[in-house]
Amino acid sequence: MHSNSYTIIFTSIVTIILGSFLSIANGTLKERQEINVENDSKKNILSSLGHRPQPESSWTSDDIKRIFAQKIDAYVLNAKGDHTDIDPKSIDTEADKENLPIYVDKENGEVRGYAIPISGKGLWSTLYGYFAIEPDGITAKGITFYAHKETPGLGGEVEKPWFQKNFVGKRFIDEKGNLVGIKVIKGKANPDSPYEVDGISGATITSKGLESFLVEDLEKYEPFFQKIRNGDI
Repeated sequence: MHSNSYTIIFTSIVTIILGSFLSIANGTLKERQEINVENDSKKNILSSLGHRPQPESSWTSDDIKRIFAQKIDAYVLNAKGDHTDIDPKSIDTEADKENLPIYVDKENGEVRGYAIPISGKGLWSTLYGYFAIEPDGITAKGITFYAHKETPGLGGEVEKPWFQKNFVGKRFIDEKGNLVGIKVIKGKANPDSPYEVDGISGATITSKGLESFLVEDLEKYEPFFQKIRNGDI
């Protein structure tokens, strides 16, 4: 029969060993999760800019890293639209409103588009995504959403290709140079309007939330895109 001291020592050793294993496992999983989050972010940036493999499931993590490294320049703007030396990875886009990450798609030294992070309230959740802009600083190139908790089949349709394709080629700057955003219309948009897209049936609040936070996020970057439209960049 074992003494109380033996039982306490044995239990302590087992606890320490199991705790060590759990700590190592947690650290390994956390590192893997961070890598997955980074890859998913890069994938959405690339997708918003039109880099979409067919089928999309064929895009491996190595493919994402390679294409992103080859195609994308990432840097941070200040509130005046000027470049800074800040690392985009260090920016908390929700907390930091003064430093603005931007992703520039280049090929042979020529700019093919810009992508900016967007986020805001829908019906049930905060939606997170990227909005891509043509080199003219006026026209939408694409949009993606990678995180939300909107209702599947309703507000959740924001992540579907049919909805996202509606934004391609739409304008968010009017003929007078004013930032007007892109209106998400309940039902069918006016086919002759360059500023409207079809809304999602039964998801008015999500649609209007998207419409609102998109223009708010574009407003932050407006000093930079004004420079582009004026030919200063």
